[in-house]
Amino acid sequence: MAEIIALAQSLPGPASSQVGFALGILRAGWLGGLAAWVGFTLPSAILMLAFAYGHSFLGGVVGQGLLHGLQLVAVAVVAQAVLSMQRSLAPDRMRVVLALLAAGLIFLLPAQVASLVTICIGAVAGLFLFRSVNHQNSESIGLALPKAAGVAAGVAFLALLVIVPLLAHFLSTPALNVFSAFYRSGALVFGGGHVVLPLLENAVVAPGWVSQQSFLAGYGAAQALPGPLFSFGAYLGAAVRPTPSPFLYGLLGLFGIFAPGLLAMTALLPFWSAFRGNRYVQASLKGINASVVGILIAALIHPLWTSTVHTGVDFSIALLAFALLTLWKVPPWIVVASIAALSLVASLV
Repeated sequence: MAEIIALAQSLPGPASSQVGFALGILRAGWLGGLAAWVGFTLPSAILMLAFAYGHSFLGGVVGQGLLHGLQLVAVAVVAQAVLSMQRSLAPDRMRVVLALLAAGLIFLLPAQVASLVTICIGAVAGLFLFRSVNHQNSESIGLALPKAAGVAAGVAFLALLVIVPLLAHFLSTPALNVFSAFYRSGALVFGGGHVVLPLLENAVVAPGWVSQQSFLAGYGAAQALPGPLFSFGAYLGAAVRPTPSPFLYGLLGLFGIFAPGLLAMTALLPFWSAFRGNRYVQASLKGINASVVGILIAALIHPLWTSTVHTGVDFSIALLAFALLTLWKVPPWIVVASIAALSLVASLV
């Protein structure tokens, strides 16, 4: 179990879904992995699709107050994630410095490539800085999974990443553009669900498919729902405008954002036991993890803070949500409901 979790944390995509997918494979083969992913993802995907259809009815002062409350919750949740991930992924002074440098790079580089370039630089930095550090030896998973399936999944992962954007460009097909945007976001994110925020924001808000307000409202709502945060893709796909079918685009967003992580797990699981024992790989992973913390710091600043916290009241509400999550360990769904209600009251006063 620990080895599978370590593998999932080292791959692009949502770690929780990848762990469930791998456990399904161990229990019942490749179809078992697919069944595990469907069971783990379907509840939150249905709820996020429902929110995509329903949130447009939240108009007027009441609706705007509730949606703004969800946006403020998103600020608190990402701030909590920064704190938690710094403790686990950048616990020493050197990795904190790497994280801060990574955050600065995000704002200096073009948005389309900022995360990928920052992660690559982190990997190289880790290779030089942590190569001499003694790493814990990990036990083999002890599986006899077919390597041919792993190779096929790796080829599919890269082919979809390269070929789908080209087809979308030359065929000018909106559905392919949507799938490509979500697949690229899922393929380039490391470190868990919150880190995908800047990639998705660049993929759907920058081209004008989804408004900034709708984006942050959906992200806030995702905190109150069970299941993996990547189900946010179902909401964003359905929220894309214009669209002939919100439901179809919701499915494209859902499958597009999850597919890279599942393909990556399928590709590396048969080879991981030998691969992860390499000290150069482990050193690079330390640098990548520190960069992930920096990417999340940048996402907290922009778009979350800059587009959500405008007044002293906003700051106070976001700070209260952060305290409820971190100091009193209040369940996220209670925090979401409470802060949304408080924001509504503040908007009516």
